[in-house]
Amino acid sequence: MKERFSSLVALGLLLALVLGTWWAADYAQRSIPIDPPRRVTHEPDSWAEKFVMLRADETGAPINRLEGDLMQHYPDDDSYEITNPRAVGQRAGTPVTIGTARVAVMDQDANRIIMRQDAHLHRMPDGQRAAMDVRSEEIIMLIDQDLAYTDKPAQVDQGRSRMNGTGMRYNNKTRQLEVHSATDVQISGAETRSRNTRTDTPSR
Repeated sequence: MKERFSSLVALGLLLALVLGTWWAADYAQRSIPIDPPRRVTHEPDSWAEKFVMLRADETGAPINRLEGDLMQHYPDDDSYEITNPRAVGQRAGTPVTIGTARVAVMDQDANRIIMRQDAHLHRMPDGQRAAMDVRSEEIIMLIDQDLAYTDKPAQVDQGRSRMNGTGMRYNNKTRQLEVHSATDVQISGAETRSRNTRTDTPSR
């Protein structure tokens, strides 16, 4: 009987010790202030001035260059806002393209650059093609695809030809240009005769 009583006393003391430990831990946790979760807002966490970024292919040859006056990174959507951007595409076997604007947003792992405010895409001339200029309030450049497009009003000047429309898509790999909802088209005779030997034929 005494042994059973001693066991019950020991069990009671053990239970009291467990309850006391749980209460002390809970009290300590409630008495220590815990910082609330950090609010993720669209605010820059890093920046760079007068920057230059280069992308190279598997051989190490540069294929894209991006520069600007100011670049700010936003952690909430992992995007970059750029002031006075200049994006140069110089892949081998394709014409050099230069995109400029007042501001730009780069996202999607640096594959997409949204040029805004006085956006301008210039394709350099080569031995077979005249220079081409696209102007719009917004031009979206997909770097990996070597593609540029806009759904906004755009003006396209190619050689002595001019097209105005709402919506444009240019594939620099195939040299295919599409201008949608064209409202003003001026195509010179020289451009018309040369279409049979070119792949960058404007379409409406």
